[in-house]
Amino acid sequence: MYRTAHDAEAALFDNLKGEMRRGYLIASVLAALKVEQYGYSLRKQLADEGLEVDEGTLYPLLRRLETQGLLASEWREEGKRNKRFYRLSPSGAAMLGQLLDEWQALDAALTGLLREFPR
Repeated sequence: MYRTAHDAEAALFDNLKGEMRRGYLIASVLAALKVEQYGYSLRKQLADEGLEVDEGTLYPLLRRLETQGLLASEWREEGKRNKRFYRLSPSGAAMLGQLLDEWQALDAALTGLLREFPR
């Protein structure tokens, strides 16, 4: 149980923030994979852009996106190590375009709703 109301509020914020982040993680991964990368380099790029992603979240997502036909991958040796390189498939590029259109529409709606929000 939470020790204080502040602890409960902080836990709720963390939960809601996580839900919101999951909402844009797919589009972020697809956008980053316009250029072929392996998992660690992708994770680093996302972190450099302010989107920290756990390995336990990223790798299952990459496998799911590949199963859905949005990514292609191949194993290659680099620096005496085998690495799996991911890239956006043609279907993934088309889906990214659709997701970005949807994101812009949602952003415009939220911007309109927040116009009167006192900060």
